Amino acid sequence: MGDTDDFYDGDRTMDSLPTTPEVTYNWVDITTDFFKHIQDLELGELLHDGHLFGLFEAMSAIEMMDPKMDAGMLCNRGNPKPFNFQQAVECGKLKIDDLEPSEIIGVIDATVACIVSWLEGHSLAQTVFTNLYLHQPHSIINKTLKAFCIAVYKLLDCIRDCINKAQVFEEEDFLPIGYGYRLGSNPQVGNTYNANLEVSEQKCIAMLREQEEELNKKARSQEDETNELWMALAARIRFTRMFYQALLLITRRDSQSGADCVALLNGCSEMMKVIIRTVGKGTQPLEKSDSPNPMGFEPMVNQRLLPPTFPRYTRIKPRAEALQYCDELVTRLRHAWKITSATNFHTALDFFMEFSRHRACILSRSALQLLYLSPSPGATASTLLAGAGPQRPHAFLDILRDSVRSFVNPPSLAVKLAGANPPAREFVENFLLRCVRPFAMLVQVCGHNRARQRDKIAVLLDDFAALQEEAESVDALVSGALCTVLRPYFTTWILYHVLRLMIAYLLSGLELELYSVHEYHYIFWYLYEFLYGWLVSALGRAEGLASETRKADVKKSGVRKQKKRTRPYAREGLMCQVMQNMCGGYYKALVAFKLQGKLRQPQSEFDNEAVRYKHRFAPLSVLTPPQVHYHEFLELTQPLQYENPVILYLGGCKLFQQARSLLETISIPDHEVNDLLKVAKTNFVVLKLLAGGHKQDSTVPPEFDFSVHRHFPIIKLV
Repeated sequence: MGDTDDFYDGDRTMDSLPTTPEVTYNWVDITTDFFKHIQDLELGELLHDGHLFGLFEAMSAIEMMDPKMDAGMLCNRGNPKPFNFQQAVECGKLKIDDLEPSEIIGVIDATVACIVSWLEGHSLAQTVFTNLYLHQPHSIINKTLKAFCIAVYKLLDCIRDCINKAQVFEEEDFLPIGYGYRLGSNPQVGNTYNANLEVSEQKCIAMLREQEEELNKKARSQEDETNELWMALAARIRFTRMFYQALLLITRRDSQSGADCVALLNGCSEMMKVIIRTVGKGTQPLEKSDSPNPMGFEPMVNQRLLPPTFPRYTRIKPRAEALQYCDELVTRLRHAWKITSATNFHTALDFFMEFSRHRACILSRSALQLLYLSPSPGATASTLLAGAGPQRPHAFLDILRDSVRSFVNPPSLAVKLAGANPPAREFVENFLLRCVRPFAMLVQVCGHNRARQRDKIAVLLDDFAALQEEAESVDALVSGALCTVLRPYFTTWILYHVLRLMIAYLLSGLELELYSVHEYHYIFWYLYEFLYGWLVSALGRAEGLASETRKADVKKSGVRKQKKRTRPYAREGLMCQVMQNMCGGYYKALVAFKLQGKLRQPQSEFDNEAVRYKHRFAPLSVLTPPQVHYHEFLELTQPLQYENPVILYLGGCKLFQQARSLLETISIPDHEVNDLLKVAKTNFVVLKLLAGGHKQDSTVPPEFDFSVHRHFPIIKLV
C-alpha cells in the first residue's frame, strides 16, 4: 500500500468523501402463500423442489476451512510435509535398529490403539498405517519389531477376512477399504510392492515364537529394572502370537480346534493382565500431539490417499482404553466359542440375541456368525444365504428340521410315517427349504449392531409373513396326505418366531430411545394385551401338540410306561408372563400419570396421535396376529380414560407384584432375572406410594430410568 495521503486528504471533510451507493432489496412477504399451500400437506410430509439445494446436498457439502471436514486444512496449513519411511530413517527421526525395550513397547501399544480405532469404524489409512514401520517392515533391522510388524499385516488380513465373510457390518461399524495397502503376504504402499515380504502363516508364528523365547532369555539374564521391561515386551509378543492363532482357528473352524482355541484365548487374557499393568513402561505420546507415539507415527502420511469427500475426524483411542477393549474382546471371543455347543436352533438363536444385547464389537459379532454358520474357506455370508455354499442349504435345512421336531414334534417328520408317505414328506421338505433363507437372515440380523437390527427386522417381517401363509397351507396339505385331523404344527412354529421378532422390534425402540414418554402407553399396551399373551399361548399350544404326538407314538408302540413329562419351554413361558405383567404395570401407571397431568404432552397443533401410532406399528401390519389399528386401540382403552387414577395405580401395583412373585419362583436366577426383580420391586413401591396420595398435587413429570434394564425402566418421582 502506498502513502496514506494517496487515499485520504486530511484537509477534506467527511461530506466530500465518496459515499457507498445505497443497496435496495426486493423483499417479498410469502407468509400468507406459505400457510395457504401447506394446507395440502399431511402431518410429516415435506415439499421438495428438485432444482433447489436439498437435504442431500446440504449433508454432502464440505464446510471450507473446518479442520474436521476440509481434508486440505490439516495438511496444508502451516504443517510441515509429512515424512515417508525412507525420509524419516535418513533424517534420524525413525530408528530401525538399536531400539530400547521401552521404545518397542511404545510402538506396539500405539499400534494396538490404532487397530482398536480401526475396529471402531475409522479407516486403515488414518489409523494403523500412520505407523511408518508398517510401510516397509522388511527394512527393519530389529528382529522383535520386524516380527511384530509382519504379524500386524497377517493379523489385519485375518480380521478383515473374518468380518468380510460374516457380512454383518455397516459403514459406521467398519471400513474394509485398504487404500492401496495390500495385507497378507504382499503389502503394497502406493504402487510399490514389498516383494520381500513373502511370509506364510507358519513362518509368521515361528518368528513370533522365536522372539518370545529370546526376550524371555534376556529377562532371566537381567536382575535390575530392565527385567520387567523385557518381560512386558515378551508378554506383548506372546499375546500377538496367540491372538493371531486363535483368530485363524475361528475363521477356519473345525471340530478338533475347540480346546486349542479356548486355551489360546485364555492365554491371551493372562498376557493382557501383564500388558495392562505395564502400559506405562513404554514411550508415551506427547501432549498436544495427534501422534499416538513420539517415534514411528506420522498422522498425515496418508492424507492424500483419502477420497475427495470430507474424511472422518480420527482421534486414536488412548492406550489404556484400547488395551481394556482388547481384554474385553478376548473375553467376548471366548464366550462366542460356546455357540459350537448349541444343541438346536432354538438355543442358538437365544444365544445370538443375548450376545447382541451386550453390544458386542464388530469382530466378535462376525466371529460368532462364522462359528455357527461354519462356512468353507472363501465363502461369504451372501453366498451362504443364497444357498451357493457347499454346506448350504442342506446343513441349515437339517438344523431347521430338528428345530421343528423339538418344538412341536409333527407326525410328518417322524421317520417311519414320512417315509411311508412321499407326498407329505415332499410338502414338508419344500416348505423347510423355503424357510432356509429367512431363518439364515434372522441369524445374520442378530449379528448387526442394535440400531441396524431394528431396520432389518422390519424388512425381515415381510418374509416371515409369506412363510405364515405357506405354513397354514402345508399343515392342511400334510393332514390331508396323512389322513389325520388338521393340527397347526408348522403354523405354530412360524408364529412363535414371528411373535419374538415383533416383540424385539417394539422393545428395540425403548432401548434406542426412539419413543417419547407420551408414546410409552400404547407401546406397553400393545405388548401387554396382545404380543406377550399370544406368545404365552403359542408356547402352550406347542407343548400340547408335542405331547399329543408323543402320546400317539406311545399308544401305537404298545408301551404303557411313559417317561416323566418334561416342559422344555417352561422357563421361557414363565419369563413371558413376567414381561406381560411388567408391561401391564407400566401401561396402567402411564394412563394414571396422564389423567393426573403428570406427563408432558405435545402441543395440539403439532400432535396427531393416530399418525404416530400408525408409524410405530406399521411393520406389523402384514403379519398374524393382525395389527390392532388406532381406532380399535381407542375403543379398547376408552374405559380407562375415565378410571380413578388411584385404582390404576393399585392395578399397576398388583401387576408388578405378580411379576415379582413369578421371578422369585426361579430357582437359579441369572443377571436378567435379578435386574427384572429389582425393577419390579422398586416400581411396586413407587406405585403404592402414589396410590396412597404421595405427591398428589405435584405436576412434575416422573423420570424413567433405563440404567438397570434396557427395556423396563424404574419409575422415579422427582
